Amino acid sequence: MSVLKQMNALTIAAACALCLASGGSRAEPAPAAPAVEAVLAGHAAIPATGAVKAPGDAGVFFATAGKFANARRQRNEQLGSEAANTFVGDAKYPRASGGTLPMKGQSVQGFSGIVSAGNGQFLVLTDNGFGNKVNSQDALLMVHTVSVNWSKGQAVRRSTTFLSDPNKRVPFHIQNENTARRYLTGIDFDPESIQVVGNEWWIGDEFGPYILRTDFQGRVLGVIETVVNGKLLASPDHYMQGRLPNLPDQLGTALFEVRRSNGFEAMAKSPDGRKLYPMFEGPLFDAAARGVEKLGDKTYVRINEVDVASRRYTGKQWKYLLEEVGNVAADFQMLDATTGLVIERDDSTEGQAPACPSEARTDCFTRPARFKRVYKIDLSAADADGFVRKVAYIDLTRIANPNRLARLGPNEANFVLPHLGPEGLAIVDATHIVLVNDNNFPYSSGRVIGKPDDNELTLLDIRALVEAK
Repeated sequence: MSVLKQMNALTIAAACALCLASGGSRAEPAPAAPAVEAVLAGHAAIPATGAVKAPGDAGVFFATAGKFANARRQRNEQLGSEAANTFVGDAKYPRASGGTLPMKGQSVQGFSGIVSAGNGQFLVLTDNGFGNKVNSQDALLMVHTVSVNWSKGQAVRRSTTFLSDPNKRVPFHIQNENTARRYLTGIDFDPESIQVVGNEWWIGDEFGPYILRTDFQGRVLGVIETVVNGKLLASPDHYMQGRLPNLPDQLGTALFEVRRSNGFEAMAKSPDGRKLYPMFEGPLFDAAARGVEKLGDKTYVRINEVDVASRRYTGKQWKYLLEEVGNVAADFQMLDATTGLVIERDDSTEGQAPACPSEARTDCFTRPARFKRVYKIDLSAADADGFVRKVAYIDLTRIANPNRLARLGPNEANFVLPHLGPEGLAIVDATHIVLVNDNNFPYSSGRVIGKPDDNELTLLDIRALVEAK
């Protein structure tokens, strides 16, 4: 789940010796990519409070969810007794989201990945639950089939598939170890991106980070470790991180390079289906440089290549330069063999109006949505240091709405996606994409003050972006 990640001040400000080794010597900065227009072509939503009943063989524990999603991280069985605040606000003046936990059933919320199946049908991936391992112990992992009628502005969940590991293909202990079906939960994985590969689902995870392979019934077929050029890239949530030194001063150099919750938020697939391109959400850490990877004063993230046939990383990499420190890469899809689309966003703003005039208050948006974009990139035009070329972008806070198709929010000439996390992108046809937001239920409230965000599906005409050179 996309949570508000406050970058460590020391990490951000650290001198970056790594820059010289990875592109910092580049004499001239790349020219800024221009903005082009996107047009709203359809809009629909699934309610924030949507829920689905857990499978009968999952056990009574999963009849409710969110029992540990409280500040105390202690079990609370009383439904609706924990009121939530938004991630984006002011610590002195927390703003209520209007959502509560625990809840009956399993929450459908938090669409972190999406794949178009044609004819208005989509596969959507629910996030890990409520944000991390500790508070998502009772959240089952799910993939849904959703159908959308754009002319009516209606979206309907048609079916739900629960991920499971009945054949013990996961190499580590899982929450439901002592059950036959072994349903996976938000303490096991944090699924963020999904692709259909032959007759399998390949799912990008943030905890390892790993790539899960499942069949269409959600049963795990294998787990691919992130081993690039012989080196394991791991986060603090990787299962091998279970053993820490006896004392903090024995830690020595960093045991991991991937920041917690900065794994494979994005994962593209080549048009021929032979390669996958998992993309880190945030920059890697370099112990020698004592800082994250940077080019000058900007951070960057890495795109890796996976060979589907061998299920191994090829070692080929690209670099994507983020426009601002603190920005993240939220999704990545290929348009053709060499160009693709990347959601780049900040992780610290949500909402539109009313905006707080100066001082923080609870009846307005303290930090209105600011940097939410989709960039077209060209892998074939990467420079000598591996940085992809940013061709152009659309601004998700400035979407043309000439036909007044908005179903939520102001239906005006300028349509805004005000969410903290636009996180999923699917290619629909040659000129249209669909975006989904991770609504972080019950924590995000960017559309209406005091109301949890719904799961919105937004159809955009991006002809100008596709044609940009």
